[in-house]
Amino acid sequence: MRSKNAIKNVISSVSLQAITIICGFIIPKLIITNFGSEVNGLVASITQFLAYITLLESGFGPVVKSVLFKPIANKDKGTIENILKTSEKFFRKIACIFLAYILVLCIVFSTMFAGQFDAIFTLSMVVIIAISTFAEYYFGMTYKLYIYAEQKNYVLNFIQIGMVILNTIAVILLIHFGASIQIVKLASCFIFILRPIIQNLYVKKKYKINLRQAKDDYKIEQKWEGLAQHIAYVVHKNTDIVILTICGCLADISVYSVYLIVINAVKNVTRSFIGGLDATLGDMFAKGENDKLRKSFKAYEGYYLTIATIMFSATLFLITPFISLYTKGITDANYIVPEFAAIMVLAEFVWAIRQPYNDLIKVAGHFKQTRVGAWVEAISNMVISFILVWKFGLVGVAIGTLFAMAFRTIEFMYHTSKYILNRSIWESFKRLIVIGLEVGVLALILNIIPKIEIVSYQTWALYSVAVASISAILVITTNCLIFKPCFLGHPKKT
Repeated sequence: MRSKNAIKNVISSVSLQAITIICGFIIPKLIITNFGSEVNGLVASITQFLAYITLLESGFGPVVKSVLFKPIANKDKGTIENILKTSEKFFRKIACIFLAYILVLCIVFSTMFAGQFDAIFTLSMVVIIAISTFAEYYFGMTYKLYIYAEQKNYVLNFIQIGMVILNTIAVILLIHFGASIQIVKLASCFIFILRPIIQNLYVKKKYKINLRQAKDDYKIEQKWEGLAQHIAYVVHKNTDIVILTICGCLADISVYSVYLIVINAVKNVTRSFIGGLDATLGDMFAKGENDKLRKSFKAYEGYYLTIATIMFSATLFLITPFISLYTKGITDANYIVPEFAAIMVLAEFVWAIRQPYNDLIKVAGHFKQTRVGAWVEAISNMVISFILVWKFGLVGVAIGTLFAMAFRTIEFMYHTSKYILNRSIWESFKRLIVIGLEVGVLALILNIIPKIEIVSYQTWALYSVAVASISAILVITTNCLIFKPCFLGHPKKT
C-alpha cells in the first residue's frame, strides 16, 4: 500500500507541477501586459505579506502530521478524531488573531503607496487577495493534514489541478473582456475557496470522520517548538519582498516575482518527484522500522539530490535567456539582472538540497532540537539583506538569502546524520562537495561549447534540451561512480 500510494503521489504531483508551471507563466504575463509592472509588484507584495497568514499553520501542521502517523498505523479512529479536533481548535484561535493583521495591512499598504495608487484600490486588493488564503487555513488545514498523513497527497493534488485550470480560464476570459484587476483577483479568490470545502467533504465521506463528539484537549507535544520554527521559516521566506517593499521598490518587486515564478516552478517540479515520500518515511518511523528507514532514506537522498542537481544546474544557465524572452517588449522595468538570477538560483538550489533532511526531521518530530537554527536563518537573512539592499538592490537581498539558506542546510545535514540516522556526517557533506564539483564542471563545458543565439522560444527550447542533457549525463554518471551502490539505496555490507 505504501508503494502504491507513493507512486500515485509522485505521478499526481508531477502532473500538478506541469499544469501549475504552464498556468503560472500565463497569468503574471497577462497582468504585467494589461495592468503594468507596478500593479504586478503590488499584487506580489500583498501576496507575500499575506503569506505571514501561514502562521495560522503555526508550525503546528508538521507536528500534527507527525503525531497522526502512529494512530493511523494502529487504526485508532478515536485518537485521530481527538487530534484533529484539537488542531482545528488551535488553528481557528490563531486565525481570529490574524483578522487584525489583515486590517493592519489594509492601513499600511493604502498609506505606503498613496502616491502610486488610490487608497480604496489598494485596500480592496489586500482584502480580496486575503480571503482565499484565510479560508484555507481557517477551514481546510485540519483535513488537509489528515490527507497528507494518510499518504493520499494525490487527492489534494487532483483538487488543486482542477482549481488551477479553472482559475487560469477565468483570468484569461476576464482580462480579455476588459475586467479590472480587482474583479480578476476576486474571481480567483472564490475559485480557491472551493479547495478547503472539497477537502472537508472528501475526508468526512471517505473516512467517516466526525469531530462533533471528539475531545479538543489532546496533548500535542512540541507544538510551541513547531510554532517557533514556522514563524522563523515564514519570516525567512518573505524577507526579500518585505525589505523591497519597505524600500518602496514596486518595480523591483515585480522583477523579483517574475524570476521567482521560474525558480518556484523548478523547485516544485523537483519536489514533485518525491511527493508524499515523507509520509512513507513517517510510517516507517512510527512502526520502529529503523533499518528499513535508513535504507529507504539513503535511496530517497540519492534519487532526490540527483534530480535536484540536474534541474538547478541547468536552470542556472537557462533562466536569464528565458526571462529575456518572457519580458520582451516590457519597458517599464529592467527585468534582465543576470547576477541576481544566478545568486537566487544558487540560494534556492541550497534550499532544495536540504529537503530530504528537513523531511526526516519533521517525521522524527525533532522540532525543539532544531529551533535555534530556524531563528538564526531568519535573522541572518533579514540583517544581511537589509544592509546590502541599499547598495546592491536585488542582488543584495539575494546574497542574504543565499547565506541564510546555506547555514540552515548544513545544520539539517548535521542533525539528521548524528541524531536520527546514526551515521557518519561525512556521508551527507560528501554529497555537497560532489554537487559543487558537478556544477563547476557543467559551467566549464558550457563555456567551451559554441554559444547559441537565443532569439525565440524555439531556440531557447533547443538550447535547454542541450544543457539539460549535458547536466543529466554528467550528474548521473558522476553519482553512479561515486555513490553506487549507495546511490540506489543499497549500502555496502561491512
